[in-house]
Amino acid sequence: MRMTQMQFRFAGYIFNLSWLGLLVLIICVPLFVKLGLWQYNKAELKKEIQTKYDASLDSEALNLPGELGYLDAWQYKKIKVKGNYDTRYQILLDNQVEDSLAGFHVLTPLKLEGRNDYVLINRGWVAGGAAHSDVPKISTPSGPVEVVGLAWIPSKKIFTLESHVENKVWNDVWQHMDMKHYQKSVPIHVLPIVVKLDAKSNAGGFVRNWQLPASRIATNMGYAYQWFGFAIASILIFLYTGIRKASNDIK
Repeated sequence: MRMTQMQFRFAGYIFNLSWLGLLVLIICVPLFVKLGLWQYNKAELKKEIQTKYDASLDSEALNLPGELGYLDAWQYKKIKVKGNYDTRYQILLDNQVEDSLAGFHVLTPLKLEGRNDYVLINRGWVAGGAAHSDVPKISTPSGPVEVVGLAWIPSKKIFTLESHVENKVWNDVWQHMDMKHYQKSVPIHVLPIVVKLDAKSNAGGFVRNWQLPASRIATNMGYAYQWFGFAIASILIFLYTGIRKASNDIK
């Protein structure tokens, strides 16, 4: 007869070791711990991002050099640039929501003063029209402006069903900020960052309630504690269901 469990006696108690229960425990506990560490590490990463973001708000604005070097080092840095807006290659990022209203983010290239470089300025949110196909009219300062804002590095991990087939007609409504595609689509030299216009700036901005880069930290920590709790509960249930007083078996 195949043995499916073992018994251990100690201090007046019997522990019935179930091989099936042990197998489930061996699978579940490491899995729950791994999921907990995943959420915990996400929270820690967001805390680090939040610290950098807060530090940038209180720091002096930096000028953009011709060569940016390590691109990620510019993430959330405060930037100050001067130049003129060029609306020929302005784009509207679709599906942007503000106070439950659908609209667009306006991204306008700025020709940097004294240089042939351009940088995209996210000027903020504007409401869409009554129909989704209605593109709002965007007013833009015609003279030189000074822009202060935070650098944002667009993600390279983009899933889209949009076609990137070349088209002679400029499409000013985009679903995602695909920087590489944008740089290939325009005949100007665009630096690979976007500057989110400061809420206090008067350089042609719109609604700028920028979301914090590291939101939901508490949620991630909550999920981490939940998974760790599942791991502890699994161990306790395993022990509780296997331990009983030895006197119950004595006749």
